Amino acid sequence: MKNSSRSYLREVKNQIQSKEAKEFVSAELDHHITEVRNEWIKKGFNEMEAEEKAVGQMGSPITLGQRLNKLYRPKVDWITVILLVITLGLSFLPMLSLGNNFSDDSMNMRYYSTHKLIFVLLGVMVAIGMMLIDFRKLEKRGWLFYVVGIFILLVLRIFPTHFINGLPLVQIGPLTMDSLMAIPFFFLAWASFFNDKRLKLWHLCILFFISSYLFLSVPSISTVYIFVVMVIVMFCCCRFSPKTILSTLVVITSLFLIMSFIFWQISAPYQKSRLLAFLNPEHFPDSEGYMILLLKELLSNAGWFGNPMSNVMMTEAHTNLVFANLISYFGWLFGIGLVIFLSLFIVRIIVITRKIQYSYGKLLLIGAAALYTVQLITNIAMTLGYFPLITMSLPFMSYGLMPTLFNAFLIGVVLSVYRRKDLVSNSYMANEVRIK
Repeated sequence: MKNSSRSYLREVKNQIQSKEAKEFVSAELDHHITEVRNEWIKKGFNEMEAEEKAVGQMGSPITLGQRLNKLYRPKVDWITVILLVITLGLSFLPMLSLGNNFSDDSMNMRYYSTHKLIFVLLGVMVAIGMMLIDFRKLEKRGWLFYVVGIFILLVLRIFPTHFINGLPLVQIGPLTMDSLMAIPFFFLAWASFFNDKRLKLWHLCILFFISSYLFLSVPSISTVYIFVVMVIVMFCCCRFSPKTILSTLVVITSLFLIMSFIFWQISAPYQKSRLLAFLNPEHFPDSEGYMILLLKELLSNAGWFGNPMSNVMMTEAHTNLVFANLISYFGWLFGIGLVIFLSLFIVRIIVITRKIQYSYGKLLLIGAAALYTVQLITNIAMTLGYFPLITMSLPFMSYGLMPTLFNAFLIGVVLSVYRRKDLVSNSYMANEVRIK
């Protein structure tokens, strides 16, 4: 009895090029043929006759296969790809504006430019690699990703190889591992958790506080900050009722204030000084307040078209403060245009999210948008003096391997969801097989 449907499905699949689409179409068509066959059996036909009628109702397998091939083939979001390529090209501009900050002894233009090129190429590879991975297969591995994230934080806490500004790091060959490396794993884990109806709210709270405690124990203000923002944004957009979400946020806010007090007690002296200097930079003109005052002077003298001949030396001009350095060199007009252009990623992710029906895919896009946005807004805000100076990169523009790979990973996830946005809906085939 199955020979008729199997041969039909085989012929349909022969018209489809994508392996992922073949698997999806085969499963969906088999399901619909079974439903239609059962309808005919209820009308009094035997199983063989019902099978033949169900298959016959589908029409020509070649014609159907060709139509499904066009409908369900994986797609590339060329808009996001173009934005990524242009942004990666723009990311070399800070190398031009860093001339006054390089010296023969400490910094070398050729060295940084070469490494920037390597970072960009690796970022492209990560984005393409994530795009080719079927995001639907990641949903069932949420616990694995959570354990990996916990493991990374435990390694940083227990077995650090060295410290920079009080933050533990682990050196593995040429790769330096910090707490930011754990964020992508928690990102994938929480998208899975929020989509899993078997997990109750108290389960999620326990998981959140375990991971939050480990982040605080590292400690890194920036990673704690973006982690909490990511989880809260995804939580606000998940399956729970608005009342539950609101009441939970009130509790989290109260606990956050308590944890902030505890974190202040265990923070390193330089972290406390940064926060105090943010409030009153004039009281710390020779220490942490110096950079804030320097930024104000640098930005006020930039003008609309910049001041390339400025001789101001600024630390972190190629990393956390790259936006200020770009404004100083190219001017406010360029800075405003850059912010608008980088914001197009957010707009594009929002547009894609509205087209996605699969809840897990939506959560991935929401989480990616939150992680990207919090970096962009925070870096700009601290450059303009509206946020304390912390370790926060300007997406793709800041120098560094981990920030580049991190944001390339986020864009790769977006491309993966978009590529398979039509492989989670069976409405078309349902219409093809319905009994008239």
